[in-house]
Amino acid sequence: MFTNYGPNARFTDLFRRAEKNPILAASDWPYQVNSVFNPGASRLSDGQTLLLARVEDRTGISHLTAARSQDGITAWRIDPKPTFAPDPKNYPEEEWGVEDARIVYLPELEQYAITYTAYSGRGPLVSLALTRDFKTFERRGIIMQPEDKDAALFPQRIGGRWALIHRPVMPGSIRDIHLSFSPDLQHWSDSSVLLASRRGNWWDANKIGLCSPPIKTLEGWLMIYHGVRVTGAGVIYRLGLALLDLEDPTRIIRRGDEWVMSPREPYEIIGDVGYVVFPCGQVVDEATGEIRLYYGAADSSIAVAHGNINEMLDWLMKR
Repeated sequence: MFTNYGPNARFTDLFRRAEKNPILAASDWPYQVNSVFNPGASRLSDGQTLLLARVEDRTGISHLTAARSQDGITAWRIDPKPTFAPDPKNYPEEEWGVEDARIVYLPELEQYAITYTAYSGRGPLVSLALTRDFKTFERRGIIMQPEDKDAALFPQRIGGRWALIHRPVMPGSIRDIHLSFSPDLQHWSDSSVLLASRRGNWWDANKIGLCSPPIKTLEGWLMIYHGVRVTGAGVIYRLGLALLDLEDPTRIIRRGDEWVMSPREPYEIIGDVGYVVFPCGQVVDEATGEIRLYYGAADSSIAVAHGNINEMLDWLMKR
């Protein structure tokens, strides 16, 4: 699909927004909330799409609630109460809420792994929970100390170890994407910068982070990440693409220079935090390469964009 921006210009539109966007908002929720956004996503064994949405209530504190749909677009069935609520009594790092879940199915464990941001006075950090049914959860607690967030696991061990993409805040406040390894999902080491934020006037200068979990393709691990542009009027969150080596994901095969999705629709521009598109999950059809990318729009609603993995890889390889 192409969009014309001038008489001689044709630009590839890698992500096509659903006509029904936004697909979920606070008005759809079965209980009173302020906003719903930044959902993790997974296709369940029965074919349903599950979203684990970040829900901010009227205290300002966030929890996670599951919504299920047969087609992944309409007729959502939303849990009548929070699915995964903060538990500060047993996990004090969750005092100020739980946010921005990323979901990865781990065949080795026959469980879904949920990495999420836990928030307290110590700052944001990465916690892990496992589940088989999104009804009961085994909290594994903290896996990355503050300040850290935007984390997702790879769906399989690499070189005998689990791998985690995450975004710590390093001295000097430069925010790069890191990669760490673990033998047991609990003890992490060998952390290194995976993708560095650029400097200067780039769309992804100084602050970047992982969006949805990495996608395994024949060409490598496809990573969708966000870049934050600071302007005189505020910030703009946009999306970019990078491709990691299958056997050694520390090696970057390709990184696109241009963003591939930017806020442009009213529901992405106007909200609690304007000019934000922020995906935390996707569902991929492995046979066709079709992808549904679920994202938070302006920190106020949930939207979906359609794309094709092969188109994205082709775009990257030509950069």
